[in-house]
Amino acid sequence: MDYIHLNEMEFYGYHGVFPEETKLGQRFRVTVSLAVDLKKAGDTDALEHTVHYGEVYNTCKSIVEGEPKKLLEAVAENLAARILSAHPLVKGIRIHLIKPDPPIPGHYKSVAVEITRGEFI
Repeated sequence: MDYIHLNEMEFYGYHGVFPEETKLGQRFRVTVSLAVDLKKAGDTDALEHTVHYGEVYNTCKSIVEGEPKKLLEAVAENLAARILSAHPLVKGIRIHLIKPDPPIPGHYKSVAVEITRGEFI
């Protein structure tokens, strides 16, 4: 299997359980990995045989900067479902969604969820 990676895209959204998260918002980082057979694209140099990662970026931006969700898990599921339905060449997807500055006490770099859907080896 071949992969396309969109690494550490940054967006500003209003997801979270606490009122200050939905009012003030915060940064989110997203890495999306797409399992796609890239052989035909490599042989033909034709965009229609691959996934346009600009479109994937725009989908991620619209979801992360869009309707607030309480849970990172819900945002990640929405990302995976929308990308899989919009791009039939994608056989599997991995979403790594990071909240760098959650409003919880303690010392840590970030919190994150990672989900994998479809065929992903």
